[in-house]
Amino acid sequence: MRKKILFMVLCLLSQWTMAQKDAPKWVDKSKKAVFSVVTYDENDKLLNTGNGFFVSEDGVALSDYTLFVGAARAVVINFEGKQLPVQTILGANSMYDVIKFRVDLGKKSTPALKLAAVVPAKDAEAVMLPYSTKKERACTIGKVEEVSNLAGPHKYFKLAMSMKDKLVSCPILNSEGEVFGLVQKAASKDTTHCYAISAPYANELVISAFDFNSSELNKIGIKKALPNNEDQAMVALFMASSQLSVDKYSSLLNDFITQFPNNADGYIRRANFIFSNYSDAQHFAQAEDDLNKALKVSGKKDDVYYNRSRMMYLSAIQNKGEAFKSWTLETSLEDINKAIEINPLPLYTQHQGDVYFAMTKFDKAFECFDKVNHTNLASPETFFSAARAKELMKGDYKEVIVLLDSAVSRYAAPYPQAAAPYISERAIVKSDNGLYKEAVADFDIYHQIIGSGVNANFFYLREQANYKSRNYKRALEDIMKAVEMEPSNKEYLAEYGAVNLRIARYDEAIKNLKDALAIDPKFAACYRLIGFCQLQQGKKTDACENFNKAKELGDELVIPMIEKNCK
Repeated sequence: MRKKILFMVLCLLSQWTMAQKDAPKWVDKSKKAVFSVVTYDENDKLLNTGNGFFVSEDGVALSDYTLFVGAARAVVINFEGKQLPVQTILGANSMYDVIKFRVDLGKKSTPALKLAAVVPAKDAEAVMLPYSTKKERACTIGKVEEVSNLAGPHKYFKLAMSMKDKLVSCPILNSEGEVFGLVQKAASKDTTHCYAISAPYANELVISAFDFNSSELNKIGIKKALPNNEDQAMVALFMASSQLSVDKYSSLLNDFITQFPNNADGYIRRANFIFSNYSDAQHFAQAEDDLNKALKVSGKKDDVYYNRSRMMYLSAIQNKGEAFKSWTLETSLEDINKAIEINPLPLYTQHQGDVYFAMTKFDKAFECFDKVNHTNLASPETFFSAARAKELMKGDYKEVIVLLDSAVSRYAAPYPQAAAPYISERAIVKSDNGLYKEAVADFDIYHQIIGSGVNANFFYLREQANYKSRNYKRALEDIMKAVEMEPSNKEYLAEYGAVNLRIARYDEAIKNLKDALAIDPKFAACYRLIGFCQLQQGKKTDACENFNKAKELGDELVIPMIEKNCK
């Protein structure tokens, strides 16, 4: 493939270049900075060929943007005929059709053109250098005919020299051998003139954080470089995290750490990335090493301890695996305690409470959440966490409800969807503690918020609150909806039967209960309830038969009924 490409390029060169007897002496050296570019699509098929040139000895180069559109990879062929891969895109402008990129030179350097510090005047000499592997002074000499404004101090040039399309992106130099222009594709059929855009302008192109959402750069599949500014690079990492594949994002993280080796956030991000995507021992060792490096370079060690504690916490509750077995809730607690000792931020205290909660130390967890609720970090989530801890430590249910009230009060009525989980939890706590009518009111608010998104369990829970508050009509409506949504749920069918029994609809109740038994023939309570319905219908023998069946299956509640009715 390499020989075929080189042969093709050399054949084209025979048509493009023109030997000049009076060519400047510096042409020999300068031509070594000019190269051919070959781009390939995602299927590794040849996409385009063109030209470009180096503007720095470490591999920074310029060419035309159009050449790279759709490219998944690219190589340059230098003056020696060697193929070198394009490493990263450093900037681009589709409107002016220019691109800046870095070529991977390995450990070597390359001949490069010096950028002109002064804009050439009208009638100044201009020399266009084509790509060539031949040791000859092949070039095209002409003059600057017009100079137009471009951007800032930069210009656009009309040159009195002949040029063919295959010379697009070749360099235009002044009489001193300094590059001032980049040949652009002609917009007309005028063969006696060509046009060039300022090379210093193209060299000033940079990548910003927001270029990771840039449509013009996203048309190129070659990796984008990170911004030179550290803060911008951090933003770019964040934006790229949701756009790139695992392999590409991993490569970008490595680039960030190479570019900013003293930035602790880079190591923390890579450790988080490894934790989220891998579970083997080798990657675990790398994550630990990154966190240790972050501790070494960070000026905010509390932040590193906090982040490491979070990863340990998640590893423990997610059961990450054998490789991560040393990351436990105990080690997580040790690290968050170190962070709090350095800087007692409410955020750290909240996480400390989460760790205690996972350790089932609900009293300590509550103390942490309560502290946070007296800071500016207090939120519906922190009040809810405190309520759950208070409930699980068997605290006063009234205090639990007050905490849930605080969570809900952070929102204004009509309540948004974000308030729904707290209202639902408050309804359940009220129902569990005998406040049935208040529970129903909360369930109704929850239903208004969620609308058609409520599930069968919601109707079942509200039915129970309605039933216990003796609102049998609404209880029946709710349990019917629950059964309609999950017709094979034996608990809902049994409850449906119980409600029908309560309002003396015995035939309907028996049908519901038998439907539940069809799913689970050992559902003892259903036999007891069927027997009760039959007793009300005067079918004492059938009733006793079902009572005895319930007793056989272990239902102790049926014993008094047997003693009273089945002697």
